Amino acid sequence: MHITQHTDFALRVLLHVGSNPGRRVTIAEIAERFDISRSHLMKVVNQLVREGILEGQRGKGGGLSLVRPAASIVVGDVVRRMEPGMVLVECFGTEGRCLLNPACKLKEALGKALDAFLRVLDSYTLEDLLDNPATIGTLRLVPVPAPTRRAAPRPLSRPRAG
Repeated sequence: MHITQHTDFALRVLLHVGSNPGRRVTIAEIAERFDISRSHLMKVVNQLVREGILEGQRGKGGGLSLVRPAASIVVGDVVRRMEPGMVLVECFGTEGRCLLNPACKLKEALGKALDAFLRVLDSYTLEDLLDNPATIGTLRLVPVPAPTRRAAPRPLSRPRAG
């Protein structure tokens, strides 16, 4: 199985936005965090907004946020929405010209494999993918500051004997 880079980036965007609850995340910070072209990321984000998965707000204080809780965003649904088609081999498409198509067992086997692939993805939500403190720590743009140690007080200098 193989998903497109577009879908891969969509899942990364959702992970990043989902790991930063309570604040809007900008495309610029996602692009920087994952080293992805901003123009390519714009296409991905626009589709996520059109699909009703993300909400985008323009202007000062704008950015991206999840439309619904991470627990209700199913990974398999995201993949289906982002992939242009689930054509594993030529005969899955409408213009297949394979001679074996009318009686091919390979098409049946690949169809079942695709169904199993999507069924596994359907068993995960965005919340499941974020259920790891290391993942969240890696994705959060604003790190939690480490406790600072106070410097030991400097000893008072003794007056010189004169």
